[in-house]
Amino acid sequence: MITFGALPELILGSALLAAYAVALILVLARRRHPAAAPLLAASILIALALLAVVISPVLPSFPFAAALAVVGTALAALGGDPAARSVLTFASRGLVREGPNGGILLRTPAMTTAPAPEVMRGGVTIGYLERAAAALAIIVGYPEAIAVVVAIKGIARFTELGSPEARERFIIGTLASLGWACVVAATVRLALG
Repeated sequence: MITFGALPELILGSALLAAYAVALILVLARRRHPAAAPLLAASILIALALLAVVISPVLPSFPFAAALAVVGTALAALGGDPAARSVLTFASRGLVREGPNGGILLRTPAMTTAPAPEVMRGGVTIGYLERAAAALAIIVGYPEAIAVVVAIKGIARFTELGSPEARERFIIGTLASLGWACVVAATVRLALG
């Protein structure tokens, strides 16, 4: 039986979980080729969840907190891909093409018929792992681990950052991706208390 005193945490926990579940569905709907409207709607839901957590005097109980941590980590890891793709498309004005392996196709001189070289392959998978690690680091209260994740990624990609397109895409993609994951995870962390 639910007591009157437990009602605010039940309402907050349910609202946060519903907001994150809907946001997760929105980002998964158009993950590979993100559309602005679902991504904007998901971002608004995350912002509202953050606002609710900041102004609420109560915290969700353990079952809601555990579910929120799981759904929040999934949203942070999976939602960062369409967010980063949207920011990268905007930043490059759609001129940087993606290769068949998820890397970027570098521009070649106009006179050559050779295919454009593809660099930074595997970025999608690395991004999922990076965002999951960053979100979990924040949720468990060890945000310093994000520096380790970024350092590993930078060292691993160092040899592929020779062209301006690769450097730009690396920096913009990493910041957009981690920004998304950190905001989602910070909301979860605040909700957990």
